[in-house]
Amino acid sequence: MAKKPLNIGMIGYGFMGRAHSNAYRQVSQFFDLEYRPVLRAACARDANKVKAFADTWGYESTETDWRKLIARKDIDAIDVCTPNNVHREICEAAAAAGKIILCEKPLAMNGEEGRAMVAAVEAAKVPNIVWYNYRRVPAVTFAKQLIDSGKLGRVFHYRAKFLQDWTISPDLPQGGAGLWRLDVGAAGSGVTGDLLAHCIDTAIWLNGRIDSVSAMTETFVKQRPHTLTGKVEPVGIDDACAFLARFDNGSLATFESTRYARGHKALYTFEINGEHASIAWDLHDLHRLSWFDHRDEGPLRGWRSIHVTDGEHPYMNKWWVPGLQIGYEHTFTHQVADFLEGLATGKPAGPTFRDALDTQDVCDAVLASAKSQQWTPVAR
Repeated sequence: MAKKPLNIGMIGYGFMGRAHSNAYRQVSQFFDLEYRPVLRAACARDANKVKAFADTWGYESTETDWRKLIARKDIDAIDVCTPNNVHREICEAAAAAGKIILCEKPLAMNGEEGRAMVAAVEAAKVPNIVWYNYRRVPAVTFAKQLIDSGKLGRVFHYRAKFLQDWTISPDLPQGGAGLWRLDVGAAGSGVTGDLLAHCIDTAIWLNGRIDSVSAMTETFVKQRPHTLTGKVEPVGIDDACAFLARFDNGSLATFESTRYARGHKALYTFEINGEHASIAWDLHDLHRLSWFDHRDEGPLRGWRSIHVTDGEHPYMNKWWVPGLQIGYEHTFTHQVADFLEGLATGKPAGPTFRDALDTQDVCDAVLASAKSQQWTPVAR
């Protein structure tokens, strides 16, 4: 049966633009789906750079104005891979034009913007999703299945961390291509919205909504040169953040993130302790899930390492034979596959904009708590 084309318009050509483009190119080779992504157009302000990007990845055309891209009749879906401060404007315009929207995380600069974006896509009734790709690591999806089956019993503790070290040098500038994450005007926040947002989304997906938080943040380098103005300017983002949290289910949590952990490039881990069992996962060993079950026979009781590569594990029957692992880039392919399946069945894959608003509200509460130095409820 002929596949239905889904014409993609990509806005942005950076790291995430590459990851998403690779997923669109891979998905139809490995997943039997009703829809087939077509790389119709790439858009960015620099005509030469976006042309080079389009040629590399196989986009049929380019634009330098995202409004023109959205207005094109031959574009079905808009993929937003831009800095956070333009997510709202682009997504609202795309929704008004009736386009499907795939938006990079975090959803917005803050919860207020996020609510406006949710209202826009729901009023327009356009399919939408936010790129929280770590849900689609097979080991993480398998953890979700184990938790939902009740094997852990009542959950007592959730702990997560995401550590990097790339901003330690005080000579590193802020702003512009590649460094907009250090500019509060473009990013909205630092590690809270960039790294902890991933941890929070995964936590909510696995363990339910977060009720309240108590946070602290720190900006270690107070001033940096700005690449766009050429001036030394105050740094407005958080370099590090740690917070306590209470979930609706009564479990307690600790979250930590920093870009000042020398020796760590992308250490994302979580552990969940339940009444009967515990689960742990590490991005550096992403195809393994650590599992402890107190109900095991005493002399054999202990942590086991599950190699999540078997055909019975999530997504793995689409790839190679058992024992051969996959990697980071495959999580984006899985997200595209789930999204296309949702289009075909009418059962939207998450996280939708509304789902991602929960994470945005937790980020807002974390920043508010750090400022007030008080426990802060998460908006509903």
